Amino acid sequence: MELVCPAGSLQGLKTAIAHGADAVYLGFRDPTNARHFSGLNFSTEAARDAVEFAHARNRRVFIALNTFPQAHNWNTWRDAVDRAAELDIDALIVADTGVMDYACEHWPQLRLHLSVQASATSAEAIRFFHERFDIHRAVLPRVLSIAQVQRVCADSPIETEVFGFGSLCVMVEGRCLLSSYVTGKSPNNFGACSPGEFVRWTETQGGLEARLNGILIDRYNADEHSGYPTVCKGRYCVNGPAGYTLEQPVSLNSLPILPTLVDAGVSAIKIEGRQRSPAYVRRVTGVWRAAIDSCLSDPRAFKPEPAWIAELSALSEGSQTTLGAFSRYWQ
Repeated sequence: MELVCPAGSLQGLKTAIAHGADAVYLGFRDPTNARHFSGLNFSTEAARDAVEFAHARNRRVFIALNTFPQAHNWNTWRDAVDRAAELDIDALIVADTGVMDYACEHWPQLRLHLSVQASATSAEAIRFFHERFDIHRAVLPRVLSIAQVQRVCADSPIETEVFGFGSLCVMVEGRCLLSSYVTGKSPNNFGACSPGEFVRWTETQGGLEARLNGILIDRYNADEHSGYPTVCKGRYCVNGPAGYTLEQPVSLNSLPILPTLVDAGVSAIKIEGRQRSPAYVRRVTGVWRAAIDSCLSDPRAFKPEPAWIAELSALSEGSQTTLGAFSRYWQ
């Protein structure tokens, strides 16, 4: 089972590799990736340094081109495919069928992974992408229960990858329209749920207000942690006092079901968090490296260490973790 960790910077990549990542994934500094924030991601030169650093240590590098081009900016995505291929990366993570088609035609030697943004939730969907675009691995959306993951893995013609730890949203991979409705820029083709140009923080008598394009997303008291404002995790007044209407701040942690994922045949565990600091990457990678090694050595005896759980809980949104859709055993 491969441990795939995030890299929002060269330092983050080096940290992930130093603490046990088998592979790292990164994006370019443009809207072709789903973490398009100022100061984040890689120039072509930095990406080249990253690939050289990783390959010298027998680790793999994946580049995420996991947003959707539009008619007026297709060249940006096309050029990103060309740059990625010329860097001798180990895989390109793609979501758009046009991008897949271009990569297959012009760079047939380039290994392709199906992004979670493609929302392939069945073995039949995965088979289509494999047969049509030679996809080698599919990242499963976070809407599947563990029973559904088991069925998909059993019938999938290719490798599968699932998320192990990190932030959650309302889990409509590649289909969310919330921030597009509020800002006019969609995370699906711009690459950010809350583009920085629309974010405003204001101290008021009622507390610290977070707004997105003028829309009040949340208000925090002095003793509350203030998260980055996203529409899905805002507090709103709906038939009563303000509360989390769509989704509470919480992080996925699938560590307790790691043996089940191994038994299902999952090929890789993915850690979310390219927007997080190298310190976060170091701590999460270290825990998951130790956990995977322990589980693979004796899956039947595996039990998460209390220290692992405490460490991940401290790094989670709202200091809360969940199994998310994995725990929907009725599905």
